[in-house]
Amino acid sequence: MSLGQQLAPHLPFLRRYGRALTGSQNQGDKYVRATLEAIVAAPDQFPRDVDPRLGLYRMFQGIWASANADGAEETSVSDIEGSEAVARARLARMTPLSRQALLLTAMEGFSPEDAAYLIEVDTSEVESLVAEALEEIEKQTRARVLIIEDEPIIAMDIETIVRDLGHEVTGVAVTRDEAVALAMEDRPGLVLADIQLADDSSGIDAVKDILAEFEVPVIFITAFPERLLTGERPEPTFLITKPFQRSTVKAAISQALFFDQSTVPAGV
Repeated sequence: MSLGQQLAPHLPFLRRYGRALTGSQNQGDKYVRATLEAIVAAPDQFPRDVDPRLGLYRMFQGIWASANADGAEETSVSDIEGSEAVARARLARMTPLSRQALLLTAMEGFSPEDAAYLIEVDTSEVESLVAEALEEIEKQTRARVLIIEDEPIIAMDIETIVRDLGHEVTGVAVTRDEAVALAMEDRPGLVLADIQLADDSSGIDAVKDILAEFEVPVIFITAFPERLLTGERPEPTFLITKPFQRSTVKAAISQALFFDQSTVPAGV
């Protein structure tokens, strides 16, 4: 099997990581493209002593690190704009490594040992980095959250996670029409949306209707993330895979709010 065939199944999830790290589909996908270009240009530099997925993320981390090094005058990726600029004040108050450790373990499912390899720290540091990231992000972000989910048990679980993080739940919708009505009645600062809803309507359509009225960060929840992470059209920046871990939901919420201008504290 060629290297390209080995890496192909992992690309949707690398896109997810890149988007969550940058807060942008466009910027995240640029880092992924730069990573693939680097592999094509120098395949002998691809780590062959580890699992292909681990090697792929390691190459991505190298691109990310070089593009975001202090004092770097130019990068292989376009200058970061938009929501990434919102995060700069927050980034100044927290270690970028801590965010990477959080996303790699909580969202991408890497073990602490693998995360340590990817960000080039000791394994013992990973747990403290993750705790640091969650603590700092939670201090800086609070929101009112609309949940769009037709499975009662899952909706209750998500609601508990949201409240445990210190956020307020504005409502739980089970259909497209109900979601739009709740959003118009009580404008949320974050939307958590399932894709398949109770009446066979679409959470994606519900979100489109809401975004036509006002801007709000959105996290989609799906059992088939690869279908929404092709890089071929406008796609979700933040995506949770079913079945999910509580830590994954927490990480996604924290990252989505991290880039949201409405949650920037006064004076930042």
